[in-house]
Amino acid sequence: MKPAFSLCVYCGSRPGVDPVFAEAARQVGQWIGEHGGQLVYGGGHNGLMGIVADATLAAGGRVIGVIPKALVEKEWAHTGCTELHIVDTMHERKRLMAEHADAFLSLPGGIGTLEEFFEVWTWRQLGYHAKPVGLLNLGGYYTELLTFLNSSVKSGFMSDWQMELICVASEPTALLQQLVQAAGMAPEGLRLDQI
Repeated sequence: MKPAFSLCVYCGSRPGVDPVFAEAARQVGQWIGEHGGQLVYGGGHNGLMGIVADATLAAGGRVIGVIPKALVEKEWAHTGCTELHIVDTMHERKRLMAEHADAFLSLPGGIGTLEEFFEVWTWRQLGYHAKPVGLLNLGGYYTELLTFLNSSVKSGFMSDWQMELICVASEPTALLQQLVQAAGMAPEGLRLDQI
C-alpha cells in the first residue's frame, strides 16, 4: 500500500545529552507511522536516527534507510528497515533520500545534519525542488543558528524570502502537520483541512 506521505528526516547519529531530543525523535516517528506515512532517513541504528526509525516501524509506518557502505559499521546500519539501500557515496545517499521524499525535516544533530539541511534548503531556493523544508528548533537548539542566518540577511548576503522557505517550529506535531500540508499530502484518514 502506498504511504500517505514520505518525510525525509535528518537527525543526529548520537542521542544528545538532553532526553528531550530522544523523546522528540520518538514522537516524530510515531506520528509518521500513525498517520500512514513513510520515513526516509540515513539508515543508521544509532542515536536519534535509530529512535525515529524504530518509532515509525512500531507505529506501523514504512522506513526507507539509505546509508553509504563506509558508514554501515560506523552508524550500525538498521537492518530492520522496510527498505535499506546501501550506496557508494554520500552524494548518492542524499540524492536517493531527496527523491523518495515529499518534505524534509531536520531534528537536532551535528555536522552531517546541518550539511543535509543546508543542501536541501539551497536546492529549494535554486528551484531544484519545491518540497517543504522544516527545522525543529527543539528547546532552542537552533536559535543561535537562526540568529546568525538572520544576520546574514541584514548583512545583505541573503534575502528574507530565502528565510521564508524554512518552516520553523519548536514542537514536533505542529511542524509535521505544517510540512505534510505544505507538501499537499494528507495523512491517512484525514483531509488537509483537518490536520
